[in-house]
Amino acid sequence: MNSTTSSPSISLTSQPSWATRVLATSSGASGPILRLGLALVLFPHGAQKLLGWFGGYGWSGTMGFLTGKIGLPTAVAALVILIEALGPLFLLLGLLTRPVALGVIAIMLGAIATVHAPNGFFMNWSGAQAGEGFEYHLLVIAMALALIVSGGGSLSADARLTRAASARG
Repeated sequence: MNSTTSSPSISLTSQPSWATRVLATSSGASGPILRLGLALVLFPHGAQKLLGWFGGYGWSGTMGFLTGKIGLPTAVAALVILIEALGPLFLLLGLLTRPVALGVIAIMLGAIATVHAPNGFFMNWSGAQAGEGFEYHLLVIAMALALIVSGGGSLSADARLTRAASARG
């Protein structure tokens, strides 16, 4: 181009970074409510898998089940345990809310596909089914999807980090 014509310039610095886009959140109260509810529901399951609490089998027993009976690769089985055990702590803090919610959705879809779908929709409240259905998993997926859409909300580390990043420029 000659000096008399100019082309529109694209500024890479005017676009928010990927980290800012991942951490950005609404300021509403629904995020903290969803984070708290999801963390409270997930934590006991993660503690069963990682620590053997609440009648669980702990790390080695859960790894054996996930890799042996379910057939997951070792790395995927380890991620399942870590996301389910540490994810609730991240959710309570509102830290990395969207990535954690995405991981939770992946775990719930995997649980439905590998274990719970043959048992039907309903939980096994009466003991009449061979196992648990997948209604719990759908509720967890819905809560996690809402967090992916809205972010961690007010009172989240994500919001604080986003404000700090925007204040720096």
